[in-house]
Amino acid sequence: MDKRTKIVATISDRRCEVDFIRSLYDAGMNAVRINSAHVTPKSADRIVNNTRRVSESIAIIIDTKGPEVRVTRMAESCRDGIVVKLGDRVRLMGTDEDRESTPEVVFLNVATVARDVPMGASVLVDDGEIELVVVEKGDDYLIGEVKNAGVIRSHKSVNIPGVQMDLPSISERDRMFILWAIDRGLDFVAHSFVRTKEDVLAVKKIIKEHDSPMKIISKIENKEGVDNLDKILPVTYGIMVARGDLGVELPAEKIPVAQRLIVRKCIESKTPVIIATQMLHSMISNPRPTRAEVSDIAGAVYERVDAIMLSGETANGDYPVEAVSTMTRVAMEIERDNNHNMPLIDMNMVRINNEITAQLSRSAVRATLNLPVRAIVTDTLTGRTGRYLAAFRSHKPVYAFCYSKNVMRQLALSYGVYAIHLEDDGSSRSFLPGLLAYLREKRWLTQSDLVVVIGGSFGAANGASFMNIGSAGNFEKI
Repeated sequence: MDKRTKIVATISDRRCEVDFIRSLYDAGMNAVRINSAHVTPKSADRIVNNTRRVSESIAIIIDTKGPEVRVTRMAESCRDGIVVKLGDRVRLMGTDEDRESTPEVVFLNVATVARDVPMGASVLVDDGEIELVVVEKGDDYLIGEVKNAGVIRSHKSVNIPGVQMDLPSISERDRMFILWAIDRGLDFVAHSFVRTKEDVLAVKKIIKEHDSPMKIISKIENKEGVDNLDKILPVTYGIMVARGDLGVELPAEKIPVAQRLIVRKCIESKTPVIIATQMLHSMISNPRPTRAEVSDIAGAVYERVDAIMLSGETANGDYPVEAVSTMTRVAMEIERDNNHNMPLIDMNMVRINNEITAQLSRSAVRATLNLPVRAIVTDTLTGRTGRYLAAFRSHKPVYAFCYSKNVMRQLALSYGVYAIHLEDDGSSRSFLPGLLAYLREKRWLTQSDLVVVIGGSFGAANGASFMNIGSAGNFEKI
């Protein structure tokens, strides 16, 4: 309960036993991510079922492939890939059919590639491992000159920085997995390569049609997504800074600037923000992190992000538990540095002036600075009060009573919020006595501890309307 920054761990179907997931949970994991590119619905079911057996408080995220450009599968004659050398020329063609790539023609999965990509553009294959520069262009083909040698393999990613491609917001595979996630009651869909708010709205439409409480996390991983962030924020639940493809799309020196910009805007908008990709990459094969990786995690925590994410480190690495434990220790150490981690009560929060809940949240967090408050306690029907309290980055824990398990799990991605779902006893009494008794049983509070309570006088559905301060023992008598 001491860690305020949340941890997301990617789990693969090759290693998803209950004991394994429990070990990650005990080490500090708050949410499980499933990469739909590497599972089937049947194998993903195992991950979901085993995660729920460990704890119903663990959030589960399904990650879509999104509107991305990829090399098609290789023909049998070159199933190990196509070797290219410096100066070679490669013919590229687009297709929306199942066509195999060969040394003569490398097919990309976008039919309009020849139309959309201009002369002189860089075509980066496999996260930039291979660069081709377009030196010739026809009606239905491109000729790319190889700038660095390598092997082009099946289904590898292709980035074309600065070029807007005519891509569908949702592929048929994405739609299938979104529907699967809705049917399984998952908590989040992280949609890849979000470029505009229309990409988010397309996913929202599917979720709304099926009356699902699932929320959308928009993965920002290209320049178009960064440029359109202000329009994406109002329509998304959360943002993931996916630095893998973003690092290919933007020059390396611009990534830290883009990350800080995105984090600041998310906090101002009261939007959960996750930093992802290669945070402990060396721990895929080594038991100890590099000093640079520790500094990367520390930098994200100092920036006050809601969550940090592990990918290959936990999906297929040799030291998954050690990676989560390392991330937990680093986060907790930085959070103890009060010279840099005071609440953000003076930040200019977007649209705050007309929001009662936000004003009460700011006042509650301010009270923790002026009084010996042990915790902030609230109830929340939709999670909004919890998210607003998280936005001000309280240095005291926020205990949020949730009326549904989905909301409890969705708050697993909000900074410093510890969400609790207690079964409704059917009475009309305040949520406080039951919640405070639960916190005392867990030894997270004592009767003499001073707490700030945010609640609503007009029912949970009408939002927060008051703030009270007093001892936990006095509130239990209400």
